[in-house]
Amino acid sequence: MIRELNKDEELPLDLLLLADPSEKLVREYISRGNCFIMNLDGIIIGTYVLLPTRPETVEIVNVAVKEDYHGQGYGKQLVLHAIETAKGEGYKTIEIGTGNSGVVQLALYQKCGFRMTSIDRDFFVRHYDKPIFENGIQVIDMVRLSQDL
Repeated sequence: MIRELNKDEELPLDLLLLADPSEKLVREYISRGNCFIMNLDGIIIGTYVLLPTRPETVEIVNVAVKEDYHGQGYGKQLVLHAIETAKGEGYKTIEIGTGNSGVVQLALYQKCGFRMTSIDRDFFVRHYDKPIFENGIQVIDMVRLSQDL
């Protein structure tokens, strides 16, 4: 089951930090967006945040699934839920971004209907104090994707 996190509930910070290692940035996203959680047998196993960015445009940020649940389709369910939620709220465009080394994420987002639109060069160098590595590759650039709703 996927639902919006209530304002009085504790943030699933451990999950949110899997998708973005900067607690400062995560808390900033949360203050401007809506956090959704995926609950399985009473355990929060996944999350994402819908963040309005421009008129009629929303971005999915901080998509994360607990490592024990990877490869079981939960990430796809979260992304598809975000798309349907954005449509239901009247947005015309939905965006998402991932690091240049996020091979699994890039495949998932394209399977969900996103298309690559741009590369934000040096994004992770500009916004993070320490280098981030994924799949043995330094995460340097942000690959931006979007789809029309």
